[in-house]
Amino acid sequence: MAKKSAVNRNEAVKALVEKFAAKRAELKAIATDESLPLEERFAARLKLAKLPRNSAPTRIRNRCEVTGRPRAFYRKLKMSRISLRKLANEGQIPGMTKASW
Repeated sequence: MAKKSAVNRNEAVKALVEKFAAKRAELKAIATDESLPLEERFAARLKLAKLPRNSAPTRIRNRCEVTGRPRAFYRKLKMSRISLRKLANEGQIPGMTKASW
């Protein structure tokens, strides 16, 4: 089990990303638009830099929904390899069986 503080911090980052997503997208569009004057694009970059760092989507850490483990994460299943193996052995995941040949 991961530390609850780490899991809670990640949830707070997700909330910030969601809160600032529209503003961040708008400023990025202005900053990358070549038809606008350089000063306006630079001002948009400065405003973008003033936003909280944790509002950037790259700050979100993929964590297992069962244990909170940050490593060995399967995106499709939203869980770590350890949780996946445990649940599969218990027969909790439909269609997944232990390999034998």
